Amino acid sequence: MSTDNNDSSSSCKTPDSDGEVAEEIAVVAFERKMDTAEEIVEGIGDRYETVDVLEYHGDVFEEYWGEYDCFVGLMASGIAMRKTAHLLDDKWDDPAICVVDEELTWAIPITGGHHGANQVADDLASMGAVPAMTTASEAADKQGVEKQAKALDAHVVNGDSTVATNLAVLDDELGPVERLDGPKAVLVGDDVTVLKRNKDDGEGVVLGTGSVSGATSEQFLAAWKRALESTDYDLDDVEFVATATRKEDEEGLLAAADELDLGVVAFEKETLEDFEGPTPSKSKELIGWPGIAEASAIAGGRNHDLVAEKTRYDDAVTVAVGR
Repeated sequence: MSTDNNDSSSSCKTPDSDGEVAEEIAVVAFERKMDTAEEIVEGIGDRYETVDVLEYHGDVFEEYWGEYDCFVGLMASGIAMRKTAHLLDDKWDDPAICVVDEELTWAIPITGGHHGANQVADDLASMGAVPAMTTASEAADKQGVEKQAKALDAHVVNGDSTVATNLAVLDDELGPVERLDGPKAVLVGDDVTVLKRNKDDGEGVVLGTGSVSGATSEQFLAAWKRALESTDYDLDDVEFVATATRKEDEEGLLAAADELDLGVVAFEKETLEDFEGPTPSKSKELIGWPGIAEASAIAGGRNHDLVAEKTRYDDAVTVAVGR
């Protein structure tokens, strides 16, 4: 059994391993648990290109190893671990594995947390399962570099570097992603993670967003939709939401982005100053920050272009559209 959703706007095509992203998954279940497997397909199938259901037998993982981004084992974690341990080789190439119990109480990533298993566990949470994340950055409620790559619609070029950079994330020492435009030659060390856009010629847009403290998710959603109405783009064309580090913990913004399955990228003041927009900003007069909406839209856009200058919604949320 399978579902194909090639037009799904929530999936992210990648030429290389980019962390957090799974497009093709297989639910592996015993015959007596097929009804639950079909519930999983019904519940999260529209978020992936393909969701297949495979009936469990002793060699099922070995038979289909490499054909899926992530296996969802509807079984005890011990079974999944014993049947896949000898197949594991490299975390950047191995499929991810997430196990879930028949009652959909727990969703437990056991391998490949940053390469699809955490993503699937988060999606199973919409069906009532509790995601049991054990990857260090998620356990500490921090955004690891693989998750930052997903937010930017990018992939990690040099996977071994993430050990050092994710440790820096845990110690609050990494800082935001720095952008470098070419043509240019770059020499980096082993502790520098290189991210590359998944589509060099992408035509998507970025929603640069500022707000008053406490703005609701409904206000953010309404503001984004209204801002896009003045352009030739819609929500399906949005790559991610961009804002300033001083606004990165706004609950309403994060909830709205999560509802649309969009990543949030936060830029520091120095970056925003380099991409200041044309519209005068009160925040610059009051606290020295350039206007967040326009500057973050320009900084985040592939071409550093401003498609739509900032508009304000409900005296709470300011939005600009960048490309």
